[in-house]
Amino acid sequence: MEFDSPRDILRHRPFQFFFVTRSFSRFAMQISTVAIGWQIYDLTGSALYLGLAGLTQFLPTAILVFVAGHVADRYDRRRVLQACQSVEALTAVALALGNFLGILTVPWIFTALAVLGTATAFESPATAAILPAVAPPGRLPQATALSTGGNQIATIVGPALGGFVYAVSPGAPYALMTVLWLTASVMTRAIHLERPAPPKDAPTLSALFGGVRFVRDNPTILGVISLDLFAVLFGGATALLPIYARDILHTGPWGLGLLRAGPAIGALAMTVVLAHLSINRRAGLLMFQAVIGFGVATIVFALSTKIWLSLIALAAMGAVDTVSVVIRFSLVQLSTPDDMRGRVGAVNYLFVNASNQLGEFESGVVAAWLGAMPAALLGGVATILIALTWMWLFPALRKVERLE
Repeated sequence: MEFDSPRDILRHRPFQFFFVTRSFSRFAMQISTVAIGWQIYDLTGSALYLGLAGLTQFLPTAILVFVAGHVADRYDRRRVLQACQSVEALTAVALALGNFLGILTVPWIFTALAVLGTATAFESPATAAILPAVAPPGRLPQATALSTGGNQIATIVGPALGGFVYAVSPGAPYALMTVLWLTASVMTRAIHLERPAPPKDAPTLSALFGGVRFVRDNPTILGVISLDLFAVLFGGATALLPIYARDILHTGPWGLGLLRAGPAIGALAMTVVLAHLSINRRAGLLMFQAVIGFGVATIVFALSTKIWLSLIALAAMGAVDTVSVVIRFSLVQLSTPDDMRGRVGAVNYLFVNASNQLGEFESGVVAAWLGAMPAALLGGVATILIALTWMWLFPALRKVERLE
């Protein structure tokens, strides 16, 4: 069967089920960012607590990253996903009950964040390892773009709906998250892997850290992953969205939902472009340009006091980040053998998760010291400087031409 268009790829049955289950899980997680972020800030009024929320989700990943990667390579990746989505659904049930009964506390919320962080630590490398097995042969970059597009649709609708539903009842978003994660778990079971599963090696210490050695010995993957870590680490302005929504842009939970959806709107638009057009030249340079563009858009967002300008800046951040994500993911997956994808995916997720959640912690801490605007502004400038430095440190990565 020929796959000449994005529609053809979406008709590929294994990819269909993968697309739906990943999108639903992402949908639920995006609802949680609005509901939990607003609830923490409403209960504490502290930027530092918003930063600590990111740190709480990151720590399980840092502790379990090597175990999670080995689990993704040793066991049926679909069953790993199902287990994670079931745990996430139960956590959402606990948050819903806490709200409906009026007994939810800040420690309760942070405990739930730790559980969600643990489940995500196992879910992400398994998800990344499954995608090459369900994508049509030779169409991984386009399948990655479509999968990213599904995530971005969830990221657009999820936060906006989460904000509106939270305004009705603080417990309602968590009930909706429960339904989405349970549905994702059912759909995961229907995924058919056309390529055989990798052999199940004995769980030795050497195998456990195999992903680290592989990344260390591959300059392309090391450059890609470390660029994401250090660039986005300082660009975590989205952690400050509850502060911007309430104190700078003077809006409510619905406005926070729109701001959360802003990056996804730009990302979805760029996904449509990338699903139709292959990146056939100067892929490495384009990746660096996208990171620099992310920094510039972050600076614009930092200085904005108008919600329309903030939404445009956030949409631009999402668009250029999608270009970078598609190139980075394709380079990592195409350079990694299937029996290593779980462990390399775990290392990649550690770096990506660190860049996002430690970036949120960094932004929260700096905002507590200097204020939200200076924190976001410094993050944008730092992102640009990191991209320029990595272009000098990894010249071979800058010269990558095609994703093949």
